[in-house]
Amino acid sequence: MSGPRPVRAPRGTELSARGWQQEAALRMLQNNLDPEVAEHPDKLVVYGGTGKAARDWRSFDAMVRTLTTLKQDETMLVQSGKPVGVMQTHEWAPRVLIANSNLVGDWANWEEFRRLEALGLTMYGQMTAGSWIYIGTQGILQGTYETFAAVAAKLHSRGKGVGGTLAGTITLTAGLGGMGGAQPLAVTMNDGVAICIDCDPRAIERRIEHRYLDVKADNLQHALQLAVEARDQRKPLSIGLLGNAAELLPQMLADGAPIDIVTDQTSAHDPLAYLPVGIDFADMAAYAAEKPADFTQRARESMAKHVEAMVGFMDAGAEVFDYGNSIRGEAQLAGYQRAFAFPGFVPAYIRPLFAEGKGPFRWAALSGDPRDIAATDKAILDLFPENESLARWIKLAGERVHFQGLPARICWLGYGERDKAGERFNEMVADGTLKAPLAIGRDHLDCGSVASPYRETEAMKDGSDAIADWPLLNAMVNVASGASWVSLHHGGGVGMGRSIHAGQVTVADGTALAGEKIRRVLTNDPGMGVIRHVDAGYERADEVAAERGVRIPMREGEGE
Repeated sequence: MSGPRPVRAPRGTELSARGWQQEAALRMLQNNLDPEVAEHPDKLVVYGGTGKAARDWRSFDAMVRTLTTLKQDETMLVQSGKPVGVMQTHEWAPRVLIANSNLVGDWANWEEFRRLEALGLTMYGQMTAGSWIYIGTQGILQGTYETFAAVAAKLHSRGKGVGGTLAGTITLTAGLGGMGGAQPLAVTMNDGVAICIDCDPRAIERRIEHRYLDVKADNLQHALQLAVEARDQRKPLSIGLLGNAAELLPQMLADGAPIDIVTDQTSAHDPLAYLPVGIDFADMAAYAAEKPADFTQRARESMAKHVEAMVGFMDAGAEVFDYGNSIRGEAQLAGYQRAFAFPGFVPAYIRPLFAEGKGPFRWAALSGDPRDIAATDKAILDLFPENESLARWIKLAGERVHFQGLPARICWLGYGERDKAGERFNEMVADGTLKAPLAIGRDHLDCGSVASPYRETEAMKDGSDAIADWPLLNAMVNVASGASWVSLHHGGGVGMGRSIHAGQVTVADGTALAGEKIRRVLTNDPGMGVIRHVDAGYERADEVAAERGVRIPMREGEGE
């Protein structure tokens, strides 16, 4: 069969490939397209409206076929979702090297990308879609949870919220797709109330089905009624509201809706994935395909209205932040002058974590058995008993996270922690505590592997926001350290011309060789975050480097 079909990763211990390193890549590629996981699996789209796991079904079949025959000293090369070669390398080399949607600077824009995509020459890989380590909405959930926890702490310092939580507050946001679906659960895990707007009724229904969203409102008035009642009772509640955010936010601002926090996670990075005012959702895809330039202009004008309302809420006293989807940049292109009046979430809340080499550490159980994740959850708690925030997250995730596809977990760990966790996992595979190996990776929303001036590297202390050497170095370091597969992408969640980012996955298969690779990769990968922030002048990164023995050549020999 050469066209669309249901895809699901195998479970259990029987191998389809010649080793677990190849088997892991095969299962994670297939898992990205599992109907439980992918946004539009028939179109090979995993999330974000355009983020694909493979360029086309013929390329998908070729990658599956190649992974099943790939030897332990061979590496498959993937160019924007299409396998283009197999090279003899060595057992320490990655089994797969992936490059997605990379264009030379002057050509790195949506118009040129779409021209090349229409010719069948490229695809958009987003972040974890094209690097085969997406684990469903949970993948972004803890980062979102950490962000809203930081928002709660900030509000607490201003006398809002209860006990450093979001209790007694209402968050307004939009977008319930693959990434945005994390928002309602992240807010309620922090004890707050959320109103989440989406123009796609299927997205709302899917989030309720997967227990990321609590209820659907009948209309705007009903949503506000539910939100105020829950807020006054200090009861966590997430409410889905069908509609267009570019219409509803200005209306809510004009009506004086009692909103404390505003953000957004629509697919604004790609104007063709944002519904303009005046267009029915049912007509959206056809209009975007037939008149992309007109659709883009109208979408940007609608984003300008959306962002103007966000600024209005900020002026009225709400905590407002960009969640890294480029909506500010698109609104600015439409002529709205105050588009950047509110900050991005990384400089506002997350950068101190990045300076310590902390970031999203994730793993998937290739056995398909949820008990393997329960065992690893326990191992994490045993390894880091002093980390109360981590313990609270693991407990909440175990209780409230619905697995999509292969069971998986994510938590934020830093330099000196990820390698310990990875080595423990490898030992658990070796001694039979786990039924099968684990694929260990991370999001590209990371401390040292991204150059993204509208998100991860916005407002760097030294002004180095757009320096893209760092993700290139990160990819090369992970190749040299023994990662199982390594990827280098352009665009991510912010759009063409706005980001370069690298990813890695390392497989814990219980062997001594895997243990050696894990030790190096999971030390060096977060180590890139420490040296990135040392170089940018962050004092905390300097302290971490000195405390934990990270060598910084420019610091060595100084003062002698």
